[in-house]
Order: sequence, then structure tokens, then C-alpha cells
Amino acid sequence: MLANFADAAGLFFNYQIFLAIAFGTLLGLVFGSLPGLTATMGIALLLPLTFGMEPVTGIGMLLGVYCGAISGGSIPAALLNIPGTPSSVATTLDAFPMARNGEPGRALGLCIVSSFVGGLISVAVFAFMSPVVADVALKFSAIEYFALGLFGLTIIASVSGDSIIKGLVAGLIGVLISLIGIDSLTGMVRLTAGIPELIGGVDFMPALIGLFALSQIIRDVTSDDAMLNTEKKVRVSNAYPRVRETLSKWKVWLSSSLIGAIVGAIPGAGGSIASFLAYDQAKRMSKTPEKFGKGTPEGVVACESANNGMTGGALIPMMTLGIPGDASAAILMGGLLIQGLQPGPMLFQEQSNIAYGIIIAFLIANIFMFSFQSIGIKLFVRVLQIPRSYLMPFIMVMCILGSYGISGTLSSAWILLFFGVFGYFLNRFGFSAAPVVLGMILGYMVESNFRRGMTMFEGDWTIFFTRPISLTFLILSALSIGLPLYQRYRKAQKARQLKASEA
Repeated sequence: MLANFADAAGLFFNYQIFLAIAFGTLLGLVFGSLPGLTATMGIALLLPLTFGMEPVTGIGMLLGVYCGAISGGSIPAALLNIPGTPSSVATTLDAFPMARNGEPGRALGLCIVSSFVGGLISVAVFAFMSPVVADVALKFSAIEYFALGLFGLTIIASVSGDSIIKGLVAGLIGVLISLIGIDSLTGMVRLTAGIPELIGGVDFMPALIGLFALSQIIRDVTSDDAMLNTEKKVRVSNAYPRVRETLSKWKVWLSSSLIGAIVGAIPGAGGSIASFLAYDQAKRMSKTPEKFGKGTPEGVVACESANNGMTGGALIPMMTLGIPGDASAAILMGGLLIQGLQPGPMLFQEQSNIAYGIIIAFLIANIFMFSFQSIGIKLFVRVLQIPRSYLMPFIMVMCILGSYGISGTLSSAWILLFFGVFGYFLNRFGFSAAPVVLGMILGYMVESNFRRGMTMFEGDWTIFFTRPISLTFLILSALSIGLPLYQRYRKAQKARQLKASEA
């Protein structure tokens, strides 16, 4: 394997490869930081430019977009409570409170370093563990996807804020929203209220932008100090990558990056699930779980490590099996086919120099991503010095344009408006938007795969408990629900004993 890397390194004596990767990464950061402009859109935009390029140069530029966009989503998530990409939703839980507490530079610094660390680990997993991870991902069927989705739903307790009951209600609302549209198994239209635009379901990105971006704008506009300049609260001098602080959380970023790489390798799972799973795991590992959601560094490190850890994982089934891990990887696979490369096991044998060259290009893209963000961090933080009377209208316009650009119809703008108002009232009555998003992501996945699994095995529900991967996730789901309840019971019991002894 090392010999293959040495041969592939010879392809990088051409400076054009580095320029292409740098350009792709910079464009990816822009796409990731603007709501609605996702990594998938950025890769699709640059795909035609790769036609006349050498394979490693063209794919390297697309990988730059991929890495840059996933990491760039943390910029508005941390500073404005607006996730630039769906995988940045969990980042808002602690990065934005940290920024609101007067430490936007620290929040961004943790995001930058965590993204880089997660990216490096994903490169290592991609390079050395591809066959093993791909083999596990290939064993996923409807049974395993149901169990994974069910395990994901148990995370609602970790992202519910102060009230688990309100979190569960919000999660159920998200699940209900995910069921709107055509039933994939029967073809029946459900829960559309007679609105034709909802037959295809609720567009996720406009809903996401509305829940976080538009609702935040409404809260800021209606608050007493909404139009005050925030210059006094922003410490630009403290805006730099937090390398030492991030590395001190090595247990968090190591476990989160591995979670991201593994979940990313499961086709269709996506970065949102990876980041929420990593956040939940970090909260369980922490000695101070009560600080999560209030600006704790562990929460930021976990989410961003998982986000970029997911990128390498998503490339594993694409390169080794010809099965893309997510929508962005699907377009990347199209780029490989355009270059005359056939993804699959034979790619690493017949064209090993190109295959290993792509891995090296992926590493370089992560280095460029870290470099560009490190250079621009002070500029990013200065966004908070812009008076809100100027900033809010600009964000509003970008949200509308981003939502409209997803489908090219006004229905996306209406979805944005509805979920913006809905998100505002959620926050006003003490509900968190994160469980709603989690329910929207996982609700349809759980429901459809449960029914599909029952159909495949003729109604035999015991199949969910006889397959190893499915059983593992179900056990984890039970532990995820049972352990917090047991801990709460023990805590209450000790409190009663203490009170009795004092009496």
C-alpha cells in the first residue's frame, strides 16, 4: 500500500492540481456558509469544468468543494444560529450559545480545528479501512436501517434542552412532518391537507432554514436590543484556531470522528445523523452533561469532528463498491465515470495510482480547508460587528434566495415562511428546534424501513432481533432510554436519603 501511495505522489508534481483543489475548497467554503447552497449544489456546479482535466485534478477539485462546504456550514451555525448545511444543525446547539456568551472566536476556532481533525481521521479510515467498513455497510438492509433510525430517535433526550417532555413532543411533530406526501409503499397521498405542492413531501432545506435562520431573525427583530451594534461583545483578537484546546478533548474528537466515518459509509445515513449521534455520545461521556446546550467545547468538538469524519466515510462505498454514501458522493461518482473510471474493487487494482492519488487529493483538500478558515477566521467574526439593522435584511434575502434556488418554485419560499414562524413560536414556548429536525430526518426512515422489513419477511417481527447489526442497535436504543431514567431515579433516591438523614 505504501508503494501505491509513493507512485500516486508522482502525480502531484503538477501545480495545477493544487490550484484546482484550492479553488474547489474555497468555493466549497462559500457554498457551505450560505444557507441553501449545499455541498451537492457546489459539486454539481463544478462538475462540467472537470471534463477536460486529468482525473486526479478534476476529482481533487470536487473533493475540495465537498470538504469546504461541509466545514463551511459551521460558520453561520456558530455566529448566527443558521446551519449552512444540514449536517451543521447539531453544531448550533453549543457553538451559537458560546458565540452569544461573547466568545465567537473561540467557537469558530474549535469548529475549524475539529473539522480538520475529523477530516484527517476520515482520510486515514478511507485509506486503510475501506474494505472492512464497506463490507459492514453492505450488510445494511431495511432491518438495519430501521434499527439505526430508532437508535437515532433516542437522541432526542440529549437535544431536548431543559424539558425532555417538550423534546419528545417536538420530535413527534418532526416525525409527523416527515410522513407528509406520497407513501412509498402504497402510493397513497397522506397528510397533505389537499395542498398539491406537498404531494412530494416537505422540502427539508427550506424547512431547516426557516426553523433556524428565519426564526432567529424574527426573535432578533422582536427583542428589545435587536438593533444594537454588537461590536463591544465581539473579541476579534481572540479569534484563532483552538488547536491546544481541541486536542485536549482527544476522547471526544476521536470517538466522534470514528462515528462520523462509520455512519458516513452507510448509504443514505448522512452527516446529520452522524453529528447527532456524536453529540449524544459526547454528552454521555462528559463529566458535566448539564453544560451541553449552553456553550460547552465538547459539544462543538463532537459535532464538527463527526461532520468532517463523515466525508471520508461517504467516499468508502463509492470508491470500493460503486455505491455512493450520500448525494454529494453520488455526484462525485458521476465525476469518476466522466473520467472513464469505474468505481469498485478493481479500481484499486487496475488504476491504483489514480485511486490512491484521489486519497492524497482528499488529504490536501482538508489541509486547504483548515488553512483558508484559519486565515479568514478574524474576518468571519467581524460579521457580528455589523449592526443588526443591516445584517438581518441581508440574511433574510439570502434565506429566500437559497430556498427558492433549491426547487425553483415559490412553494419553497412558503415552506421557509411557515417554518420560520413555527420555529419562532417553538422557541417562545420553550421547545427546541433540534428534536423537530431530528424527527424530520429519521421519522420517514424508521417508518418506511419498518414496513419494508415486515413485508420482506412476511410480518415476522422477530427478524429485527435475530440479525446481529439490528440487534446491536436495538440494545443500544434500550440502553439509551433506560440508563438516563435509571440515573435520574438513583439521583432522586439519593436526594431523598440525604433529606431523610438531615431530618
